[in-house]
Parts: sequence; structure tokens; C-alpha cells
Amino acid sequence: MNLLPKSHQEFSQKEYWDSFFKKRGTKAFEWYGEYPELSTHLHKYIKPQDDVLITGCGNSTLGRDLHDIGYKKIINIDISQVVIRQMLSQSAKERPDLKYVQMDALDMSFANDSFSAIVDKGTLDALMSDNRPETVEKIQKYFSEIQRVSKLAGRYVCVSLLQEHILKALLDYFPSNNWMLRVVRCFEAEAKATENGENSMPVFLVVCTKFKALPRKILEMNLGSGDKMQRFETEDEVLAQIASTQHAAFVCSGLKRSAIHENEVSLDLYKVGDSIPRFTVYVVDTKHDARNAQYAAFIVPQGREAEWLFSTKSGRQHLAKVTKTNRLSIVTMHRGQDYGDFNEVQTELGDAVCSLAPSDLKNKKIPYLSLGSDVGKRTIRFEGSSEFSGAYVVEDVEVDQEKFRRLFYLTSQLVIQSEAKLKTVKTKKGVKEVVDLAHLTCRHHVYMSVAAHLACRRKQPSPVTVVGLGGGGLCSFLSKFLPKSKITAVDIDPAMVEVATNWFGLTQSDRLRVVVQDGVEYVNKMAEENGHSDAILFDVDSKDSSIGMSCPPKQFLEESVLDSIVKVIGASGFFILNLVLRDSSLRPSILNTLKNKFETVVSYRLAEDLNEILICGRDKMDTEIVKRSLAEGTNEINNFFKRNQSHCDDVELEEYFNNLKIL
Repeated sequence: MNLLPKSHQEFSQKEYWDSFFKKRGTKAFEWYGEYPELSTHLHKYIKPQDDVLITGCGNSTLGRDLHDIGYKKIINIDISQVVIRQMLSQSAKERPDLKYVQMDALDMSFANDSFSAIVDKGTLDALMSDNRPETVEKIQKYFSEIQRVSKLAGRYVCVSLLQEHILKALLDYFPSNNWMLRVVRCFEAEAKATENGENSMPVFLVVCTKFKALPRKILEMNLGSGDKMQRFETEDEVLAQIASTQHAAFVCSGLKRSAIHENEVSLDLYKVGDSIPRFTVYVVDTKHDARNAQYAAFIVPQGREAEWLFSTKSGRQHLAKVTKTNRLSIVTMHRGQDYGDFNEVQTELGDAVCSLAPSDLKNKKIPYLSLGSDVGKRTIRFEGSSEFSGAYVVEDVEVDQEKFRRLFYLTSQLVIQSEAKLKTVKTKKGVKEVVDLAHLTCRHHVYMSVAAHLACRRKQPSPVTVVGLGGGGLCSFLSKFLPKSKITAVDIDPAMVEVATNWFGLTQSDRLRVVVQDGVEYVNKMAEENGHSDAILFDVDSKDSSIGMSCPPKQFLEESVLDSIVKVIGASGFFILNLVLRDSSLRPSILNTLKNKFETVVSYRLAEDLNEILICGRDKMDTEIVKRSLAEGTNEINNFFKRNQSHCDDVELEEYFNNLKIL
């Protein structure tokens, strides 16, 4: 038997409800939870001594339930004469003082100031099925009647799903008419719906309290499971918070019902009252395997979230597969927050992680995985902002009992802009931590350095130009690895020069200098002035996220710039490019452009990163000479690491050549 309306508009029509209750008979129909799930909130805002009006009562047992625990002054009204007769026949003998009256809530016959509590469980949602002008006019009548029949300090208690147009109507009317407005989320009603196999959308209790006058609008909300109430300044803030909650619940509900087919969704988790996220959760589904665990959570230690395994979609898919889990929630923690130990974080995440589990989860005890027994440590050393990069942060992290310093731009918090290993040294004043300039933490810098050796191996002195300073780690390393070279670093951002100098150990000298200038302008000017560089390295990030290329910016690969590079490096020099593409479809055209300008183009793609190192020479080089020269550079960098007791992984020559392509 179909008891659902054919269109939303029918919800507000008397004929629909008469037909509905005739078909349904005496079985109670409860909107948004029954009395047990709502009782905690209702008892807080409705007292036994209150004169209570329940509008649009339907055949809900709410009036009876309240009556039976001591609320004796209750009047239930509904537009449907059918349901009023049903309810009277059920309560006449046992509850003769419980009143049911057929009445239109938009035109009530009660005297002014009659009720100290008006309860609306789904009635507003039924009346306001859309936001057409005629519907809005009808709702204004309803609210005006509530205003009229409510006593001073009386409360309008409305249980609703708070669709946007309904919340706007509440916010437009009540705060403007000297009512304090409060919104509370009813988790118990949602949990009951989930238990019953129903779609669990957020259920809210809106409590509007009538005052004679208020000095300003009072808007409060509690959308968490605790008792902390948060106050908001504007209606737009309330709308945004409710919309965010509804979106998250919609995602969680969808995840319970179905898999996302080797894909992922992500959600930010906030502490009540906070404006910045506390956790980010990535939910990853893999191809179903009956031998796998159904569901688990993986807590990423602080400082590890930028690694490939956790910061990229492919990495997270790999993690879910190696942990042999059909669904894995991968949780990262945010800087600027304090966290307890592993058990405390696990407890804090409990409800959220459970809400993302599949509905058919057999083992309700969800396993928590990680890389170790602690949640990691992060220390912010410096925060700043620049004209070109926006807000940035320098922080120290501990990874596998080693310490690293990192630079992040806050516009892309999962991308390490610069990283350096810290080492402990003894000084006259004691022991201190300094940057290890002989260590390369960014793997792509190792292969760029091997390529730079190719350009400089038989030339002294060898001018080298590095466009993109960041923390200066590559430049500082090259000045040590290629002692007969003269390094010029070019960066448009003067703030990065300060960061590199103050936090990453960069020291300028006659062999290493920094020029603050746009990299394209610098290269073009070198070409105009017949300047020369044996190697030009591009290691500069793009601020434009719309084109699918993270490094370099699009304008750095324009033909005019490449023409300048060809002129500057001459017959024996090399252009060394760190290419990072989020959109792989861009690669063929970029390679074609490079091959049109350079006779030799060599590619090395890092296995677990998006970085591709391209080595470009103006003249054609024999394949064997290229490999022999790169093998020489590989041996040199491995020997350099050994001499300096650097813990960098050696370059495996066989693996290097297996991934090396001469295009």
C-alpha cells in the first residue's frame, strides 16, 4: 500500500492527511523519532507544569507519552478530523483529560498568551514543502499564530530535518520578533533510524523562546553530542553549519548503504566551537574480497600525512590493499591542535569512525591501525605570510626517531614545499640541532643533482641556475656536491630567502647567491645579454591549481622561455625540469614541445611520486654516452653520501636505468 504523497505539495493539504490516516488506520506514524529518542531534549525544554500545545499531532503517541509521565495540560490539534476521531477513541477512557481538537494551526481559536510550550514534530516540514510565495505566506500565518498564542518566555519546540528553505523561514521570523533561537541535534533519533534500517538524516530540535525585547539577536547551536552550546553572530553562519552537518550525514548514510567502488570520499571533523578541522578522514573502498577484513581505521601519525602513502589517492588505495581491508578510514591530524596518546585519539574518533562503517559490519569492534604505537610529534617553528605564497609554516617533525624540518604553504597542506634533515652537533654552548646540508630528503632532488653533474662534469668553473628556491636545500646541496660550480638561485618571493636563511641553513657566498626576481624574466634577460649557464634547473611550484600541473607554472614552459633556455645553455649545457602533473593528459603535448626545442630529452619517473625529471640538451647525444655519463654522476653522488655520512638512500644504478627513458 503506497502511503507516500505523489508530490511534496500534498503534504500541506487536508485531503492528503485525511486519506493518509484512513489508509493507515490506528498504527502510529512517527516523524523523526519516537518519544524515547526525543525525551531527553523534550524534558529539558518542556516542564510538567507547562500549558502544552501539540500542533499537527497526527496519530503520534507523543501527547499520550508526555501525559503518562506527568504532563497533564496538553492539547493536541490537527487539521484532519479523521485522525482526531481516532485519537479521541483511543484515549477517552484512560486519559479523559488529554485533549484532541480538530483545528487548523494557521487559524487557531485559542486566546492570546494561552501556552507556555508549543510542540511541532514534523508539522512545519509538512506545511512548508517548498518556498513558493503562497507557501511562504502560509508559513507566516502559522508563525504569527504561534507568536500570538504563546505566553511571554514560552517556547516553540520544533522537531525538523531543517531543509534550507525551512531553516531560512525560522531564522527570518523568530529572531526578528524577539525570540531567542537555539538548534540542537538529536543523535538518538538518528541512531534509532539506523537501527531500523532507515536512511538516517540529521534530526534537529529548534527551540525558540519568546521575550518582550532582546538587545540583539541570540542564535545558538549544539551540533555535537556534548552539552556545549555555541553562539553565532549571523543567520548565515547558522545556515552554513547546518548545511555542513547535513552534507556530512548524507555522505555517511550513503557509505553505509553502498560501496564507492575503488574510490574514496573525504570529510573534515571539527570539535564543537572550532573553526579549523581537527581530523580529516579519507574513506577508501577496495575490490571486495571475502578474505579481507570488512572495515578498519588507520591513524596517520603527525608529520607523516604528506607522504605519498597518505597524501595521494593512489597511495591511500595502496594502503587499503596492503592492509587487506575492504573499507579503510584513513585519519590524518591537523597542525595547530593538541592530541593525546594513541588510545585517546582512538576514543575521540570512535563515533565518527563507526558512522563510516558499512551497514552489514559483522564485527562491531573496529580495529585501529597505525605505523607505530604513538601519534607522532609536530612542533611549529615559524609561521608567516608572503605576497606570493600566502600563509606558510615551518615545522619540525619526528619520523622513525629522526627529525626533519619542513616548509608548507597552507593553501596546499599535504604538499611538502621544502624538507631538510636535522642533525645534532656539539658547540661551545652545548648540543644543538642544525640542518644537515649534505642530506637530500626530497628524492627528486637526488636525480636532479645527478643530472646537474652531467652538465658540469668536465667544466670548471660551472655556472648553474636553479629557478625556485623554497627552503634552499637543493641549492645548498649542489654547492657542496659540485664544489667547482657557481650556483645562482632565483626566486620571486623575498620571504622564501628569509625562510631558507633563518630556518634551512642557507648561506650565501661567492659560490652561492640568491637573486629575487621572476624566474622567467631572469632567464629571458640572460638570453638577451648572452649570459651562459651549464645547467638550468626548474624546481618551482605552480599556484594555479586549475590546469592540472603542480610544477612548474604553465608560463615557464612557453616556447619563448624554452628558446631563451636553449640559447643560455649552449651546445653542451642541459635544461633539467621537475615536472609534476596531476592531469596525465597534459604530458604528451609538453613532451612534444620539449622535443621540438631539444635534440636530447631524457625522462626519469619516480616510482611512488608524481615527479618526473626531464633532462634536455640542445644537441643530439649518443644513448650510450648519456647512460655512461649519468652512471658516473650516480657513482659520484653515492660516494658523496658515504663521505658525508649522509643517510640518503643510494641510487640503485640498475633501477635508475630501468626507469630511464630517452625520448
